[in-house]
Amino acid sequence: MISYQEQLSNATRSQVEAFLELSTSLAAKAFEGVEKVIELNMTVVKSSMEESTAAVQQLLSAKDPQAFFSLTAAQAQPNAEKALAYARHLASIATSLQSEFTKATEAQITENNRKVVALVDEVSKNAPAGSENVVAFMKSAIGNASAGYEQISKSTKQAVEAMESNIANATTQMTQAAAKATGRAARK
Repeated sequence: MISYQEQLSNATRSQVEAFLELSTSLAAKAFEGVEKVIELNMTVVKSSMEESTAAVQQLLSAKDPQAFFSLTAAQAQPNAEKALAYARHLASIATSLQSEFTKATEAQITENNRKVVALVDEVSKNAPAGSENVVAFMKSAIGNASAGYEQISKSTKQAVEAMESNIANATTQMTQAAAKATGRAARK
């Protein structure tokens, strides 16, 4: 028969190992996210430099102010679309990273809850008479903590969905504004 102290010691060791595993996993995912953002930024900077050079050469070749303003207007729409594409890609990286963090954390919490419930059940089998209230309190606390986590998880998911919706709305508005500006500039 395993003593209560041994059970707690084993449970504590298991929790520390699980925490280290989760921390390592989340750190690796965070580095992957940073790598993706750096790669995206490097790609954007490289293409931006090439496109800027070409745009300046076009503007310098304008024969009169009318041609200059027409070229400027023609470049506004593609530039706005590129900025929006960048924002979408960045939001996609952030959403993906958040999703991976959530999955890893949920899996860890589910496993920890299972282990804690099993430990409480095992301890309650060997608990002295009269400790039923303490065991019931522990089970209630575990249930409340799980319910609290589920509520936080739902709230976080709703916040992410709202952010994605706001980005989509902003993208639509910016595209429409760029199209209007391009149309006005082209008419002049």
